[in-house]
Amino acid sequence: MRLVQLSRHSIAFPSPEGALREPNGLLALGGDLAPARLLMAYQRGIFPWFSPGDPILWWSPDPRAVLWPEQFHLSRSMKRFHKTSPYRVTLNYAFSQVIDGCAQDRNEGTWITTSISQAYHRLHELGHAHSIEVWQDDTLVGGMYGVAMGELFCGESMFSRAENASKTALYVFCEAFRQAGGKLIDCQVLNSHTASLGAMEIPRRDYLEYLDNLRTGSLSDKFWVPRRLFSAET
Repeated sequence: MRLVQLSRHSIAFPSPEGALREPNGLLALGGDLAPARLLMAYQRGIFPWFSPGDPILWWSPDPRAVLWPEQFHLSRSMKRFHKTSPYRVTLNYAFSQVIDGCAQDRNEGTWITTSISQAYHRLHELGHAHSIEVWQDDTLVGGMYGVAMGELFCGESMFSRAENASKTALYVFCEAFRQAGGKLIDCQVLNSHTASLGAMEIPRRDYLEYLDNLRTGSLSDKFWVPRRLFSAET
């Protein structure tokens, strides 16, 4: 296995099966973050992740972290909180604010560089990247964003500035996504937070098979149209 240098003149990617075992999933470097290349990457189960000052790095880890929407773990404390939630949750109302929140709210630094932010803004403008916002009154207190692949949603990042805000974003999204025909959420790499919410690891080959089957599917008509998904009054 070796790291592949991508060409700027082709959007082709090597097979994810050729990714390194250490660091887990590192597949290629270089290329660019143009929409066509990013979409090709997601269609192949590959995503970009790199630190400021580094070249663009492309990953496809094994195992892969995923969450089935119906298996979101709603703890008793979260269930009580949600019953009297002070929040309002919207879809695609404030993509720029969400990606900025994800970039800023990181004690360990951020991988969401200016180039990453600009690239996902372009995907959003093209209708491929989407945001979920959590508001307390008129203040954005949490949210998440990612890329839609038919009946699969590739989660990229989330942030929280108030109690249970990011959990609320994911829970409300899971319910709406499931009801619209969504089947699977890609969480990329498992961490303690996503594991506590019901995410689990599956072999990369299984994820790629799900992706191949689900990315050509479709959700209920106009699912991604900007709208309110939840409010305390409803």
